[in-house]
Amino acid sequence: MRIGIVGCGYVSALYLRTLQRRPDLQISGVADLEPERRRILAAHAKCPAFESVEELVEKSRVDIVVNLTNPSSHYAVNRAALLAGKHVYCEKPLATDFSQAKELVELAKHLGLQLSGAPCNVLSEVAQAVWREVRRKTVGVSRLAYAELDDGMIHRAPYQRWLNEFGIPWPAKDEFEVGCTLEHAGYYLTWLAAFFGPADTVTRFGTTTIPDKCGVEGLHTISPDFTVACIRFHSGMTARLTCSIVAEHDHRLRIMGDEGELSVHDCWDYRSRAGIRKLMRIRRRSMLSPWTIPIRLPPPPTGRLTRFGSATMDFASGVAELADAIRSGRTSRLSPEFCLHTNELALAIHAADRDPGCYKVTTRFAPMEPMPWTW
Repeated sequence: MRIGIVGCGYVSALYLRTLQRRPDLQISGVADLEPERRRILAAHAKCPAFESVEELVEKSRVDIVVNLTNPSSHYAVNRAALLAGKHVYCEKPLATDFSQAKELVELAKHLGLQLSGAPCNVLSEVAQAVWREVRRKTVGVSRLAYAELDDGMIHRAPYQRWLNEFGIPWPAKDEFEVGCTLEHAGYYLTWLAAFFGPADTVTRFGTTTIPDKCGVEGLHTISPDFTVACIRFHSGMTARLTCSIVAEHDHRLRIMGDEGELSVHDCWDYRSRAGIRKLMRIRRRSMLSPWTIPIRLPPPPTGRLTRFGSATMDFASGVAELADAIRSGRTSRLSPEFCLHTNELALAIHAADRDPGCYKVTTRFAPMEPMPWTW
């Protein structure tokens, strides 16, 4: 399957290092508006470099366009690739405007193309293993989930020195303008949607707790640095999701059931610690056991991953899933409808500072199938 990468910025190195672990995925070309960035990535990928998505699809043989541009460009690049007859895998979100995201899904359906997107960590070994325990009702019926996506005070960190392995800097301006909710909420929204199905409502609150994030050159707007959402799923499950770049780093997930709790230490680690704590009854009290039973993870499909920065993730697993779906003639697990649903949820939470309160979700998706290697 031939891959074309559009956007040769910071995250492109993370995709390249994991794409190269898969010999069935061949990078046929890369594109970026900045000549030096596309030259660097093309040299490491050993492929031609182009200026635009239009030039990429015209001059190279590409089956899937992988869109790694900044979020404000996602809609335009996705649309151009689809109109050129290419399947698309997009970094989150599909679009920063919900009506544009819906348009992309309808366009892909009309053209008979697949549209998929990040985050793909729901395909990780730890996510699939925890989902297995949810289906088995290891801690009884799941009732409530707490999901944390706190990353500490990023604006106080030495982010000016954050470079990927090709020397490309972390895009501070885009990150602060897009905001931690659109950037990070999907890492657990995808898990919750896969585990518990579509959401009906989102009750959200958001604010900017630190308005003056000094030192970011050219920064025009700052999105909320703290959001919290209570999500009610059609299945009856309830979840609370918190995103911030203020509170200390915390990426835990806890799922409370009638008979105990499932927990994950960090969704940014494909083989994160995960465990089960059973409910105990001692005299007149009930409490969670102080002993945690580790959840066994499936073997890593492509071998052990190495950590880069704060993440140990296989960024190419979503692209590989899409490629397998195209070969097999099936819809990707990260289907257009699934991506649109999580996109809608993320945008609803992101807008919490301007429009707090209850949001009624409009989209639905077919249930996701677990990965075949999950036992």
